[in-house]
Amino acid sequence: MKDVDMFMNELFRIVNGALRLDIDKVRNYTEFLADRLEKHGETVPAGRLRKLLQESDHQLRPTDAKFSRALPVDADSRFPLIEKVNLAANLEPDVFLADEQWAVVHEFVSVAKSFGQLEASGMGDSLSLLMSGPPGTGKSRVARYIARELDLDLYVARLDGVISSFLGSTSKNIRALFDFASRTPCVLFLDEFDAIAKLRGDSQEMGELKRVVNSFIQNLDALGPSSIVLAATNHQELLDAAVWRRFGYRLQLDYPSAEMRKGMWTAFLPPIEFTDKEIQLLVDLSDGFSGSDIQEVARRLRRRTITQKDNPTMRDAFSILRNLSTGEGESRRFLSGLVGKGEAESMQMLKARNGKLYSNAVVGQLFGLSKATAHRRSQSGAIDDG
Repeated sequence: MKDVDMFMNELFRIVNGALRLDIDKVRNYTEFLADRLEKHGETVPAGRLRKLLQESDHQLRPTDAKFSRALPVDADSRFPLIEKVNLAANLEPDVFLADEQWAVVHEFVSVAKSFGQLEASGMGDSLSLLMSGPPGTGKSRVARYIARELDLDLYVARLDGVISSFLGSTSKNIRALFDFASRTPCVLFLDEFDAIAKLRGDSQEMGELKRVVNSFIQNLDALGPSSIVLAATNHQELLDAAVWRRFGYRLQLDYPSAEMRKGMWTAFLPPIEFTDKEIQLLVDLSDGFSGSDIQEVARRLRRRTITQKDNPTMRDAFSILRNLSTGEGESRRFLSGLVGKGEAESMQMLKARNGKLYSNAVVGQLFGLSKATAHRRSQSGAIDDG
């Protein structure tokens, strides 16, 4: 082989599964190793591994042993506990993070890729990353990015299915999730993680919740080396301190800066064309919006090119942004201050924010008025037909 080290991760996992008599894990990782070898041009060893797998299908094995990638389900409701993300169908533009956030992600990915060498040095351990921050700030996007970088399948835990009304079933479901992750080449993503990791001292919850948190901690501790777990929460204040300590890597996400918003608009808008000045305007108008919000605005604008057979204008973008400026998190969006205001007052507020950026010509463009009419209305507050 050209480079044995790059396949050490899979080799260690196969040996680990064999020593534990875990046939599913051995077969899953052997198949995964064959796929990786083939991608790197090593077709001969890949073929030999697949032949071994085929031969083993006809061999005798313990009656309770079987090879399966069947997804775990709740024993009572049969509701699926986990679902596979189709990464090929989620080819979104680049992930947008600040430099210090990228540093955490890159280190995490680098360690995951070098697991074989680290374990040989006695430094191998399960890898876990906890992402926290408001909704729409990119936690799921980062999870998909990490899975792609590691060339692994991404499985998202269905926490609405994991949490059961039957006493003790939730802990069993958590165990099933971690058992699946331990024997399958994958990234396990626990979204809306606070649902199962609330403070054990929460006086509003029953004792069962405390047992659930303890069960999660025990299963994460027992997961063993080489497994990769990501978790995300919108409510970091609800997490138990003991849960925080179980995650070796932590990533705090927030609403995008002006520089990040510029990158988002540039990435999300094509094939729609806006000038550099219009992009600058969009950056300011979207102050306080999440990356998910910005992507939604761009998506709605792109739809208009199909339904209305015309290139959207800044007025269209302004209208959609104002529409999305209400609701959750509206206090952080400066555009929410325009909601319910008259046209003249809205114009005055824009000019007061940045008179150079929001010139009479620009304000007129946003409201569908001529430059002269925009000037007159913003000065006098009169409402006329121009």
